[in-house]
Amino acid sequence: MRASGKLLGAPGWTTAGGAELTVFLGFGFCAPLSNGLEAVGKLRSGRSEKYRSSPRYCLNDSGRRRRVGEDMADRIFDTGTDDISTEVTDGVMTITLNRPKRRNAMSNPMLQGLVGSLADAEVASDVGAVVLTGAGGAFCAGGDVKGMAEAGGEGGNSPQQYDARVHLQRRNQRDTAGKLYELPKPTLAALPGPAAGAGLSLALSCDLRYASPNAIMTTAFARVGFSGDYGGTYFMSRLIGSAKARELYFLSERVDMVEAERLGLVNGVFPEESLQDDVHAIAKRLAEGPTVAYRYMKENLNRAVSGEMGECLDMEAAHHIHCGQTRDHREAAQAFVEKREPVFEGR
Repeated sequence: MRASGKLLGAPGWTTAGGAELTVFLGFGFCAPLSNGLEAVGKLRSGRSEKYRSSPRYCLNDSGRRRRVGEDMADRIFDTGTDDISTEVTDGVMTITLNRPKRRNAMSNPMLQGLVGSLADAEVASDVGAVVLTGAGGAFCAGGDVKGMAEAGGEGGNSPQQYDARVHLQRRNQRDTAGKLYELPKPTLAALPGPAAGAGLSLALSCDLRYASPNAIMTTAFARVGFSGDYGGTYFMSRLIGSAKARELYFLSERVDMVEAERLGLVNGVFPEESLQDDVHAIAKRLAEGPTVAYRYMKENLNRAVSGEMGECLDMEAAHHIHCGQTRDHREAAQAFVEKREPVFEGR
């Protein structure tokens, strides 16, 4: 596979094709696996390196295992930063938070890359589902507390006035956590490791969450003198109830994945080595499903959380009748009669 040289250039999509394996900084890095297979690529000053060795598998940034010679991505989105990478494969947009030395703590470039990726996912016809994950064995540590300390606290010596900073924070939250929650396509979080603070909020804003046994969750805000951001109080209260959410916010205890699954904070726990592949398989199934129905289904479910009953019933009725007029519904009904799996078109 040879990726276009545009990958590190101007923002936009770049198509992957051909047979020769070429690896670029921040995307599709092939690394040694635990069984000793030789790496087929390495990163050096942003330039590609070509190798003729032929291991059976390699890893991309998100940790998803790929057979060598198989396309790493159908399209790659230039986020404009190394702090986050975005690719689309099999109709699934995978967004990888990529600051492993800081456990993928948020940075301004990362946030802007996430905003751009989600804005594209919302309207892209080749994206049917979104997976948010982290590189280097972590999901996201939330805000960069070390960076805050070095700057003298949140905002540091920023010349921005209080009102301007509040406006920017509100916009960032709505364009990231808010977008993941309201995006008219299924969103999934894959947690290979810790999710803390605002990182946990991002995970909770997704429709589904899956984790490896190594992951832990913690609100963490009380430990650094914060009240919480990125919608964590909203999402957690609706997932597990107000009383338990208050306990986890006030005490900031670490929650392992056994307890997280029991509480309903995660939908499932997969082995570390297969997490990314397992989550991608679920996302691919959703991307290939009745996407019109999923869009209305998600709107119904979101409205059910806070809407009035009669309003929810009326919305369900309108959406249900509309779905009944789609080609996907007619195909599914015919497939049922013919005792076969339906082939959905998203229309």
